[in-house]
Order: sequence, then structure tokens, then C-alpha cells
Amino acid sequence: MGAPTDPGSAAEAAGAPDPGLGPTVILVRPQIGENIGTAARAMLNCGLTGLRLVKPREAWPNEKADAAASGASAVLEGACLFESTGEAVADLNRLYATTARPRDMVKPVVSPRQAAADMREAAASGVRTGILFGAERAGLDNDDVALADAIIEIPANPDFSSLNLAQAVLICAYEWRLAGLEHKAGPRRGRPAALPASKADLDGLFGHLEAELDRAGFLYPPEKRPRMVRNIRNLFARADLTEQEVRTLRGVIAALAKGRGN
Repeated sequence: MGAPTDPGSAAEAAGAPDPGLGPTVILVRPQIGENIGTAARAMLNCGLTGLRLVKPREAWPNEKADAAASGASAVLEGACLFESTGEAVADLNRLYATTARPRDMVKPVVSPRQAAADMREAAASGVRTGILFGAERAGLDNDDVALADAIIEIPANPDFSSLNLAQAVLICAYEWRLAGLEHKAGPRRGRPAALPASKADLDGLFGHLEAELDRAGFLYPPEKRPRMVRNIRNLFARADLTEQEVRTLRGVIAALAKGRGN
């Protein structure tokens, strides 16, 4: 539990094309097995097979999910379970969160089409991407959204904008597939000189910084700490830090702490 699987393995088993660096779909606290199955079906319709589940409400594996997948069972068999959203996205470099609700945080907001174009460009440089989808009733919470680099907002009818889980997955997966058909990419380039930091790298930076801010008495009073932490994390998320920049910042924090006598 918690170790990501190779997203290409499910595609090979299903006879589908290897998605390469197609976005990983992360379903956060999904409630109903059938919805996971229909989401998997939508993914495979568009050539995506990397599925991760964060604390599904029903037991897993799930017979209802398999029945609803209508032949996309290979996607379900390759799915990985995680106890937290942070663990589920740790190896990803760029993350999108789907949400229709306004949030008290500053993040870029893009359409599914723009996100797909950005993810195609990222994939050509070896960057691993993912899309977060929230629970059917409540969606993503603020801590989940804070992990994302950008928000995907589906431009549905403002008078009736409610989508079920599979619909939201299908729209994003379809735009990914369409972007690939319309803009045939050349051979994949080598890894970029400055690879974006993974979510695990960023989480390490945040933990290091927050520990020192706690020691310095900055994250005070306690009741305001969660919001202050989210704001700080969002600030650094917008910076689109590279692996090297994260190492540099951690060195800066360590030097400042040492100078303070910690």
C-alpha cells in the first residue's frame, strides 16, 4: 500500500497504447465503487491508465468498480492505494486540482484544454504530472488543493455546473488525448537541465521551513497556523521551483537556523 505502480503495465495488459508520461489520475476519498469503475473506463477511453486512490470509502478491490469499468479492469488492477494525498503525489512534478468552488488561496486557474496543452509540453520534457479529483459529495478540501500548482475549472453551465466523478475525469482525459492528436509531438527530448521539484521534495522543504518557523515563534497564534502554513506553501508552489532551487532553499534555512544557534 502506497507504492506507485508502473502506469504502462495496465495499458500493456489491456492492449492499449503506453501513455508514457500521461497524467496520473488521483481520486481522493472516492465514496462509491461504481464511480471508480466508470472513471477508469473514461480514462482508458482516452488512453490513460495511471490511477491512484486515496482512502476509498469502500473496500478495495471492489467488485462493483470492476463491473462498472466495462472492460477497463486493467486500469483498476494497476491502481495504487494511499493513505494520504501527499503520499499519492510525492513522485509527481506538476499537479492540477479540479474544483468548482472558489478557494481562499491564490493559484492559476486553467481550463481542461489549457491544462492538457501544458501537460503535453511537460511530458515532452520528462515531467511527471497528475490531476486530483475530489470525493463525489464534498470534492477536494483546502489541504488537497494547496498541494496543486494550478486549478482546473471546467466551464460548465453556471446555473447547473454539477458533474459526476466520471464526467469530470472524462473531460480532462479527453482534452489530453485531443491535444496529442492535434499537435503531434516529435521525439521526446532529453531530461531538462532544471527538472521541476517533485512533490516529495517540496514537502521536505515545507516541513523543514515550518519546523524552523515554529521554533522562531512565527506560526502564531495556534488557531491561525493551518491557514498561515497553506499561504506559505501556496507562495512557494507558484514559484515552480526546480530540484536545485529546493536544495538551495533548504541550505539557506539550515544556515539561518545555525546562525540563530539552533
